[in-house]
Amino acid sequence: MKTILRVTGLHVERGDTVILDDISWRVRRGEHWVVVGANGSGKTSLLSTLTGYLSPTSGEIEVLGERYGETDWRELRKRVGLVSSAVRQMMHYDEPAVQSIISGKLAMIDYWGEASAADRRRAYAILRRIQCEEIAGRPWRVLSQGERQRVLIGRALMADPPLLILDEPCAGLDPVAREHFLQFLQHLGEHKRGPTLVLVTHHVEEIKPVFTHVLVLKAGRVLAAGAKEQTLTTATLSEAFDSQLRLRSSDGRYALDVRPSKRVVI
Repeated sequence: MKTILRVTGLHVERGDTVILDDISWRVRRGEHWVVVGANGSGKTSLLSTLTGYLSPTSGEIEVLGERYGETDWRELRKRVGLVSSAVRQMMHYDEPAVQSIISGKLAMIDYWGEASAADRRRAYAILRRIQCEEIAGRPWRVLSQGERQRVLIGRALMADPPLLILDEPCAGLDPVAREHFLQFLQHLGEHKRGPTLVLVTHHVEEIKPVFTHVLVLKAGRVLAAGAKEQTLTTATLSEAFDSQLRLRSSDGRYALDVRPSKRVVI
């Protein structure tokens, strides 16, 4: 099975602070991964390293067959779709949705170059795919949070990436918009020609059935990694979050109960 992403012995230090410590992880074609962990566990730092925004101290990174240090990561980013709050905050407020999607072809923010007829046709096809055709001409500033997230997905899909990384994409969405967005991810992951998905989240409720594997981080290290059924457990999550938790599942979806550690008297 083709390897999409491979990390071996990844170590990141800044000063006296160890950010990532001996991370090894492999994602293969046909797998869809979720990365979970508490705040400060290293989730965002891992993504920043994979996308070339944070340089490793040691270790090896291979993405889509290209090795860090031997490849122009600026070019590689055009083949890796990224949806994150950092991208969302940089979008130009007056940019129409269709233009935002076209900009994804070159992985550029606020792209005002002349789009080809072929690029515009593809952008409108993507708008239909993400069920947002009616907002094509609306500027970013008037889009709802749910519409913005879908546009960012469309932007990421513009380059037809083999890998799509989603860094807490449901942050700021209301419950209905979140569920609609997760349903879209489910359909995207089920598509035979769709990208390999890597979803970073704090919330087990966001883990749809399409996700097959889980990477659990704690304090910059891998606590557990593997098939979802073996990795996503009450014991592992309790250790990851340093709390007494209970994982429940029903119809392929998950919920987490936090057990009180002590009685609070008011």
